[in-house]
Amino acid sequence: MQANIRTMAFNGIDTIDIDVQVHLSNGLPGMAIVGLADKAVAESKERVRAALSSIGLSMPPKRVAINLAPADLSKEGSHYDLPIALGLMVAMGVVPQDSCDGFCVMGELSLDGTITHVTGVLPAAIGASEQGYGLICPQSCGNEAAFAGEIPIIAAPSLTALVAHLRGDQVLSLPEARLSQNTITHPDMADLAGQMVARRVLEITAAGGHNMLMIGPPGAGKSMLAARLPGLLPGLTAREALEVTMIHSVAGTLNQDGLMWQRPFRDPHHSASVAALVGGGMKARPGEVSLAHGGILFLDELAEWQRPHLDALRQTVESGKAVVSRANHHATYPAHFQLIAAMNPCRCGYLSDAARACSRAPLCSQQYLSKISGPMLDRFDVMIEVPEVPLHVLTNPERNESSAEVLARVMSAREIAGRRPQQKDTPINAQIAPDQIDDVVQLDDRGKKLVTAAAEKQALSARGYHRVLRVARTIADLAGDEVTRHDHLAEALQYRRAWPQ
Repeated sequence: MQANIRTMAFNGIDTIDIDVQVHLSNGLPGMAIVGLADKAVAESKERVRAALSSIGLSMPPKRVAINLAPADLSKEGSHYDLPIALGLMVAMGVVPQDSCDGFCVMGELSLDGTITHVTGVLPAAIGASEQGYGLICPQSCGNEAAFAGEIPIIAAPSLTALVAHLRGDQVLSLPEARLSQNTITHPDMADLAGQMVARRVLEITAAGGHNMLMIGPPGAGKSMLAARLPGLLPGLTAREALEVTMIHSVAGTLNQDGLMWQRPFRDPHHSASVAALVGGGMKARPGEVSLAHGGILFLDELAEWQRPHLDALRQTVESGKAVVSRANHHATYPAHFQLIAAMNPCRCGYLSDAARACSRAPLCSQQYLSKISGPMLDRFDVMIEVPEVPLHVLTNPERNESSAEVLARVMSAREIAGRRPQQKDTPINAQIAPDQIDDVVQLDDRGKKLVTAAAEKQALSARGYHRVLRVARTIADLAGDEVTRHDHLAEALQYRRAWPQ
């Protein structure tokens, strides 16, 4: 007696077909799972045994062999419980084989037969849809799977309900794709006192999707500025929302019912490991850079991060993808994000205030800043100093623009960028391809002379040169100008000053 059930394995957010082959034969009773199964999969035989017993089924007094094909691919996760149990029931004649044909199956089993939540249901549903299959999954994952489109979905709360549905005794209702009702309220720009230059740069950063580094003493408001950036960004498009939700589904960090429509904001601590930042670990999970895909990655106290962490981050910032390579595993995750960083000018933080600076100034500043490599600094489009807010500004605050007012200008600038043929698909100036910069930026004569002189004086790299032009184009979009003038370029160069000494 034999049965075949289809399920999925994951490589990044891509899926790989797995065939669960169940064979019953004469011999000493027992169950063996083969096919490079990890500890969680190997333990599934006890969960399956208990779950079947809870619904009144006992294991057959035969030798049970379960092969997870292809056998040379490592199998990880608890979502193999349900396909193994379903394969056993088909082999035992409890469920007809044809009722499972055309479905991919995934779900974890409790000892009482309940089918519990698993990660990766959305990418599994999309993978099944591309091959013309339906999906059998836990009831708690049904709404997530429904976003894959018009495919047959059986979202069962328990083994008993699933068996009854497959045998035609009762019909489970189809899950519906519901938009998430969870809304995140971001801090408002109107709460910030002073910092007019930083507010302007934050608006430019939001409009063009640029990377930004803020340098200033403790308490100047660097973290407050970063926390308000998500409120200046438009929501995710349908395509972006689907991709972001898939990443969080695989990572197991999807804590809402429905697609993620708001851009993620990730702010890991500087004590995080390289695997936590870029991705990896024993199961090659997405890291913070991938969880920030489509949104913001904020690194506070940048100089406190270890050099290997920042070196691992450099390639990801440039390529927009995180590659996790192991001897027996290779996975790639999307990682397009805005890198926002903040740091103090020295270890004590008060380099510009002689009364509070430490006795080692300015040597301590040089040693502190040397922790950030030149190639890492070259990844930032703008670098600004954030000074302390004077006391009279704090005690007598003026009315500042709200996030909604700034967002309106950001949306207008992105709309202008989206009307250009070169940016029809990605209306974000930070992602303009190098071979299209000249056609998009369109410098006037004075601008060409200015950028040439500035590039020679500041010794800009080719990457730095292109980043200046992209920032200048964003400034022009905010001003509603079709041509990038020299004053736009001058402002962009001002935000990319030489690294402080």
